[in-house]
Amino acid sequence: MSANVPELLDAWRMVIARRRFDGQAPLSELTRLQGLLADSEGQCTYALEFDRDSVLQVAYVDLTIDTELPLICQRTMQRFLLPVSIKQRLGLIKDEDEESALPEEYEALLVPEDGNLRPLDLVEDELVLAVPVVALAPGSEAVERDFSATEEELSKANPFAALAALKKQ
Repeated sequence: MSANVPELLDAWRMVIARRRFDGQAPLSELTRLQGLLADSEGQCTYALEFDRDSVLQVAYVDLTIDTELPLICQRTMQRFLLPVSIKQRLGLIKDEDEESALPEEYEALLVPEDGNLRPLDLVEDELVLAVPVVALAPGSEAVERDFSATEEELSKANPFAALAALKKQ
């Protein structure tokens, strides 16, 4: 993690001070993300900007993430880098009842009672959500969808084919 980004931040103090933090972290530090990646090579660049909405007075943190995630293409079974660029506004709430009061463009972030947030946890949460369910490399060839089955395959696929043969006898 970058030297200027603390491991823990007091969210409410950062909102009052309108602080911004820019950092970088190796993908190898994001342990929950490891099982979804082909390997842990690469870096993640991120920024957190704390502020309060001037009209609604909603405390928020703007999270920006840029990285390339190493994945395995499920068509070619080859490693590829998926470019990821995330811009997310997280509305800071103290309890779940406050979530309904957030504007539509805000994603709720429940702040613990002590007010402390781990910046890398926020980054990792967003990256886990950015990983596709089925990773496909851009430009990989689509598998041909239309194919004709042979007569033998059709007869094996029909469980009643044996009964039809008995009926003909």
